[in-house]
Amino acid sequence: MKPILNQSLFISILLLTQLGNMQKLMAQEKAGFKKNNITAIDSNYFSKDRLKGRVIIITGGARGIGRATAIRASREGASVVIADWLPQGEATAQTIRKEGGKALFVKTDIRSTADCNNLVTQAVLKFGKIDLALLNAGVMDGTFSGDAFDYDKQKELLPTAVDAASDKYWDNVIDINVTGTFKSMRSVLQQLLKQGNGGAIVTVGSIAGLTGLAGNPAYVASKHAVNGLTRSAAIDYAPYGIRVNSVNMAATETPMTDKAFEFVKEVKKRGITGMGGAKTESLLMMNDTKHRMATVWEQAAVILFLLSDEASNLTGALYPTDGGWTAY
Repeated sequence: MKPILNQSLFISILLLTQLGNMQKLMAQEKAGFKKNNITAIDSNYFSKDRLKGRVIIITGGARGIGRATAIRASREGASVVIADWLPQGEATAQTIRKEGGKALFVKTDIRSTADCNNLVTQAVLKFGKIDLALLNAGVMDGTFSGDAFDYDKQKELLPTAVDAASDKYWDNVIDINVTGTFKSMRSVLQQLLKQGNGGAIVTVGSIAGLTGLAGNPAYVASKHAVNGLTRSAAIDYAPYGIRVNSVNMAATETPMTDKAFEFVKEVKKRGITGMGGAKTESLLMMNDTKHRMATVWEQAAVILFLLSDEASNLTGALYPTDGGWTAY
């Protein structure tokens, strides 16, 4: 009976502690402590010369997080190779060149081994080597990322629970997010090993790769796979001085997120029910007076830190760049 008594005592202490914490919070509110929004990092901020002389490959560099990371990497001294299946990747390269940086766009479909190998080949032909890679290309559903949202036309390719999900939806997401990340990572690693000077890779996971999310099984499974691949590669290539980490964000202001919100709005309008509304905001988002999402520049800041020499002791880690989403 002693274990039962001890357990009851523990629960009583826990409840009293929680009550005490609640009383403290209420007292703080009564005391009038000022609540504050957290200001996003300035889009023009960068660390001068941190990546000087480095060559970085960025997949999915046409828009969003990839674009922001490419621009800031250039400002920090890197030569940037942008890969994307969207032609807007050239616009990112032009932006960098207009600022006086060095950039190359290589149209790439990461599902293709030939395209991934060509990406690395073109990078080496242009800049002589590669040092770093951000493997950012990915999708949230089975549609082509450049297409406008149309629920009725794209229904077969859109997220839904397992029992209603189509093969096309599943296959497209897995082929891009998992197989594409694997193929692009393989091409990068083969070149880094050939050069023999180490390097660093950051993959892009998601909160969906750290926990479960309702109604999008292919995306959740794919991001768990990306994080598993990240850890596996970190182990295999540590002897060669190659570090591999992932970043895992919650809602961030990108075209992908805009499209996801269009989808959610349409699903609600059609009366389709599910568990998607159980949790919708990170800690920082829910406490911000405007409920702002993370910015692409906030994500780029962490990514480039992990790729820089400042992160020399970091590998095999899955970093939640999620505003506290996975903390509660």
